[in-house]
Amino acid sequence: MRIVLGVTGGIAAYKAALLLRLLSEAGHEVTVVPTEAALRFVGAPTWEALSSRPVQTDVWTGITEVPHVRLGQQADLVVVAPATADLLAKAAHGLAGDLLTNVLLTARCPVVLAPAMHTEMWEHPATRANVALLRERGVHVVEPAAGRLTGADTGPGRLPEPEVIRDAALAAVADAGGEPAGTPEAARGTSASPAGAADGPAGRAADLAGRRVLVSAGGTREPLDPVRYLGNRSSGKQGVALAAAAADRGAEVTLVAASTDVPAPVGVEVVRVETALELQAEMTARAPQADVVVMAAAVADFRPAEYADAKIKKTHDPADPDAAPTIRLVRNPDILAGLVAGRGAATAPLIVGFAAETGDASGSVLEHGRAKLERKGCDLLVVNEVGVGKTFGQDTNMVHVLSRDGAAPVPAGPASKREIADTIWDVVGPRLVSA
Repeated sequence: MRIVLGVTGGIAAYKAALLLRLLSEAGHEVTVVPTEAALRFVGAPTWEALSSRPVQTDVWTGITEVPHVRLGQQADLVVVAPATADLLAKAAHGLAGDLLTNVLLTARCPVVLAPAMHTEMWEHPATRANVALLRERGVHVVEPAAGRLTGADTGPGRLPEPEVIRDAALAAVADAGGEPAGTPEAARGTSASPAGAADGPAGRAADLAGRRVLVSAGGTREPLDPVRYLGNRSSGKQGVALAAAAADRGAEVTLVAASTDVPAPVGVEVVRVETALELQAEMTARAPQADVVVMAAAVADFRPAEYADAKIKKTHDPADPDAAPTIRLVRNPDILAGLVAGRGAATAPLIVGFAAETGDASGSVLEHGRAKLERKGCDLLVVNEVGVGKTFGQDTNMVHVLSRDGAAPVPAGPASKREIADTIWDVVGPRLVSA
């Protein structure tokens, strides 16, 4: 596969060298097109050594071959990583002041942009509008990661890891109908479109317009005393990605957020909660007004039976130095099952549940997921395998979307959580049309 790798002028340009190696080692022919600013971070010899190909830097070199047109016309895939706010603005408005922006205008293949910038720039209304416009036109914009940025700053805007960008790029090619050499079987599953779903990213544009979407995200925290709580490893990234994807596709989105490691997306109404009981109250009150409810939050199964008004102290009895209090737990309500019961015989809202499973001696992750779908009674269940180093806190995910209507399971991933979100909405969308 012929790939153009665009690199713009950001400190994250060094990560593009790792992405280049991943693509090259998979057998793809990669031509690097750095901007003038990018070359101030990583020089042309590095790109040429890793790609074994000459670097294309301007529209004048090799002018007889018309590089500003030829590169885009002949590419099977264009990836820009990192993509600065400046590049996003130029791409959204069709500017073509250098070789890379010319390539973006002439490319008729899948285009994947991986933004990297400071949080304030990523969350600026101008950048958000540019991203929405690009996605509406069918460009794949990978959601940036949250974490350490330049200097001491942290927040969303960090370039995703090279493996995440690679998976998103290969999935974009498969989504467009191709199946490039070196595409993992699991990555092909990311782009699987259910029957009746819009084909490809362009078909997703505004397909949720006018729909009211209610999403829960993050892990609940059950207080034990003023300084301690019971919680879980959920980062909230998948739920936030679902809310962002729905908003980009035109929905009116409310996000009920428990503890999360990432900020809420722009343009989404956010309701903050802490405990399972608070989450239950908000979801129960808001569900009747929604067209679709997605329960992506990781709800604690148990909470302390008693809350201590003061910090629970360690004992200092020399006769019993290992003494520890006994904490009695009580079950939290099953919020998902309650939402299904509250809907009664009605067909709306459509209810999507999440099942975080580990698999055990009694069954596999999918077997536990199918049993939970039957037990909960929701319309769709997104099943994923969790554990240390899996799903929780990660930027990637792998899921199976199960349905009560007998449709075949839809696999998705491993891929970025934004790509997973879009696949889930691809499954949900047609069911909303017929609801």
